[in-house]
Amino acid sequence: MKLTIMILLLFISFQGCSFKSAQNQWEYNSSNSFNSYTRYFLIDDELLAKSDLERAIKYAKQSADLEQLARVYLGACALNISVEQNDKCKNYIEVEELVSSKELKAYFLMLVKKEEKEQISYLPKQYQLFAEYKSLKKYDLAFKSIKSMEQPTSQFIASSLMKNELDKSQVKFLIEKASFLGYKKIVLFWLNHYYNLESNEIEKEKIAKKIKILKI
Repeated sequence: MKLTIMILLLFISFQGCSFKSAQNQWEYNSSNSFNSYTRYFLIDDELLAKSDLERAIKYAKQSADLEQLARVYLGACALNISVEQNDKCKNYIEVEELVSSKELKAYFLMLVKKEEKEQISYLPKQYQLFAEYKSLKKYDLAFKSIKSMEQPTSQFIASSLMKNELDKSQVKFLIEKASFLGYKKIVLFWLNHYYNLESNEIEKEKIAKKIKILKI
């Protein structure tokens, strides 16, 4: 009998703990939804991406602290820029004056190519060396810093900001990286650019066929 009561009490205690959630659960939910959105965006699943982005925004709007919402808006803008679907970060701009994050401000300026030297130190760490070299027009070193970034999404975003400065071997690296990860949207973007860089007609025809097959 005593054993039964102890088990029951432990069960009730466990149940009580399991229903507790972090006070800022909305922030975790928003971040998780945005991470899911990022994946579906990159693999080119538009329906699921749209749903997860809407969910990330909905959760972020549960708080009067709009920094998470600003992060979602700016993150979505960055992904669009990575494939030249530039929305000019208009959603972020609408809330920019309501948040005080120097990191977000610096990141926004980098995305719209208006970064200032004094802003570089406020950038997320993985972008600082890239931004420094890019500002000095040392594009080979800038791309070397891109290759050293741990996050593939950061690599693709940064690369898009200096797309016209990349040579064929660098573009090929991005295609191979995106292909390995299964990021179809990124693959198609850089394949199209590679097609424009290629001068050999036989090679251009092969690239065009790849693009056609992937789009079906």
